[in-house]
Amino acid sequence: MKPAEAYIFNQPHLYQSIMLHLHQVIQQNVSDTELLFKWGIPYVYYKKKPFCYLAPNHKKGFVDLGFAKGFQLQRNQSELVDEKRNTVKSLRYTSLETIDHEVLLDVLAEAIDLY
Repeated sequence: MKPAEAYIFNQPHLYQSIMLHLHQVIQQNVSDTELLFKWGIPYVYYKKKPFCYLAPNHKKGFVDLGFAKGFQLQRNQSELVDEKRNTVKSLRYTSLETIDHEVLLDVLAEAIDLY
């Protein structure tokens, strides 16, 4: 098993299920991706460049789906979180039920266009 996959499978069930679901959605909607273990978290590379990452926050109870070029995204600003970060913006999920797939797919589509 690759390090990124092992990391996901070693998470508590809540985070694991969210991360697995998000990764599946990314794989189904973004071609030419690779899941790598970078900077201590699973990071999805698109066309061999950093695209987005999956980071569980155990203290605050969410999974961060962060986009490397997040500050270049224009749509869905009310859903994207920046928290004083310079380049990354993210979508945050506390459960599978909180995932708005319409927003997720739109953010993925817009992020692809930045590459």
